[in-house]
Amino acid sequence: MMSNTKKVLLVPTLLLCTAISSPNALAGYEIKLNESDKITFGGFIQADIRYVDGDARSPVFNDEVWIGIASKEDVSNVRFSANTTRFNTKYVSGDITGFIEMDFLLGGGNEKLTSSEHPRLRHAFIKYKNWTIGQAWSTYVNPSSFVESANLGGPLVASAFIRQSMIRYTMGSFQVAIENPESLGGFTGTHATQDSVPDIIGKYTFKGSWGNIAIAGVAKQLETKLGNSESGFGYGITGRVKAFGKDDIRFQFHGGSPGRYVGSGVAPDLAGEKVEDTTSVMVAYRHFWNETTRTNLFYGNAKTDTTDRDRTHWGVNVFQNITKKLSYGIEFGNFEAEDIDADSNYAQLNVKYVL
Repeated sequence: MMSNTKKVLLVPTLLLCTAISSPNALAGYEIKLNESDKITFGGFIQADIRYVDGDARSPVFNDEVWIGIASKEDVSNVRFSANTTRFNTKYVSGDITGFIEMDFLLGGGNEKLTSSEHPRLRHAFIKYKNWTIGQAWSTYVNPSSFVESANLGGPLVASAFIRQSMIRYTMGSFQVAIENPESLGGFTGTHATQDSVPDIIGKYTFKGSWGNIAIAGVAKQLETKLGNSESGFGYGITGRVKAFGKDDIRFQFHGGSPGRYVGSGVAPDLAGEKVEDTTSVMVAYRHFWNETTRTNLFYGNAKTDTTDRDRTHWGVNVFQNITKKLSYGIEFGNFEAEDIDADSNYAQLNVKYVL
């Protein structure tokens, strides 16, 4: 006769086996604990090969974006990686949702023996009714406008792409938040910065069957290297709208002084004692050739005022779904840092299995 302890262990095991056999891979594997509580496991396994040729350094797979540093000479480089692999877990109990996600882009391993990599926290937040607390995409960000790209998000050089800790309140299409401050390019003390006032962000999103357009603004109190306080204000208009058939157009425009919120390191918040101004534009078109094959064409450019940076990233790709869970894609593109007279061409192939 089976003991009560074995019965308790068997029930979640059977539920897990049932969840793993679920055909709905895009929704993750769901385990219902009772009528109001459930756990969902999701993510994907991805393998990449990237070839880079030129004198603008790519982080290859140890980071997420092009960093715009010139090499001393042209370099041809090929790398294999599975670091973009991602796992997440969502816990739902009535009105409360907890979400955790990790990937392996932090680095820390080597290619001599095992190519081991450290896990990295992407998201960790709690949602209760209209409140979100923890680390997530910044309220300033519109994730739906990210480009489908082998090179992770497309031209991030001109996009708002930032995750950080926050307290956010959502009321319909309007969101307001206080988020973690950081005066990039400003004061750095021995043990801590002088950022004592949270960044304040507001966003309103227009939604419909046609897609969405979001208007966002960020206000920051910044501490310069000499310890002076300056104010920074940035704004963005982003969206994803339907075109012909299943096609869509994705775009981002940013102005003012968004600083570290835009360009993934292209623009600092401060340049010396001056607040940096940035203008960036990103546009992409996704075309479906049929139900399983699609192409993305994208372009992004960001320019700064004081540091005089001028960075451009363009690319074109083709993705093919073998099944609903399994796909592969190839992308060709170019990254140029005109201000340091450096540019590189690249080609990237990836294979993704969505869990």
